[in-house]
Amino acid sequence: MGWFTGIAVYVVLWWIVLFAVLPWGVHVPDEIQPGHAPSAPARPRLLLKAVITSLAAGLLWLFVEWLATTDLISFRGP
Repeated sequence: MGWFTGIAVYVVLWWIVLFAVLPWGVHVPDEIQPGHAPSAPARPRLLLKAVITSLAAGLLWLFVEWLATTDLISFRGP
């Protein structure tokens, strides 16, 4: 896998993992402040979720890179 393809795969994996991680630990506050949406989370913890997303996407990228280099699954065609 070339460097451009590797970066593209990582970015796609990062966004997929982000959308899977975003709902983790979301709690609606008991007392809603004026001007806030009733469904807005009390503590979204976005930095923690970004770190978890980056690590998980990195591990998934290593797995995809391993699959591509070992030819366990052929990406080249018949």
